[in-house]
Amino acid sequence: MDPHALRQQLVRLLDGVDAHMPFEDAVANFPDEAMNERPPNVGYTPWHLVEHLRLTQWDILDYVTNPAYVEREWPRDYWPNPSATATRADWDASVAGFLADRAAIRSLLLDEDRDLFAVIPGTPGHTFLREVRIVADHNAYHVGEFAILRQVMGSWPSGRDG
Repeated sequence: MDPHALRQQLVRLLDGVDAHMPFEDAVANFPDEAMNERPPNVGYTPWHLVEHLRLTQWDILDYVTNPAYVEREWPRDYWPNPSATATRADWDASVAGFLADRAAIRSLLLDEDRDLFAVIPGTPGHTFLREVRIVADHNAYHVGEFAILRQVMGSWPSGRDG
């Protein structure tokens, strides 16, 4: 496969297009009054889920770029405190942080000088390709979950198409 074409396909996967809902569409116009609600039978809020996406993606970005990376504790360091609540500013910061880190991963992915198959130093054989796939899969899973939670909670804008 053409290496440029592979990078372009991975960018599309990371951006959440084709068979997935993009993160931007899932979080758009999210109502303030719903960001701290717990949907039925769910132990976290929509903001907790957005923050989990941000924290996990940030961790993977750190993993692939920081030679002094320190492994974090699961699940404590990948989710906000269960009792934490968010303001609109917190929500916006979580969304902006997620988008900024995804853009950084995207830039690394599009860097033609970066060998997608080279082992990341200090890892047990992990490659940048592996980490991009993991972050894209993780994001797609939870963005889909987020969209379903919006449906269950009735938090999509009225008249939403699709």
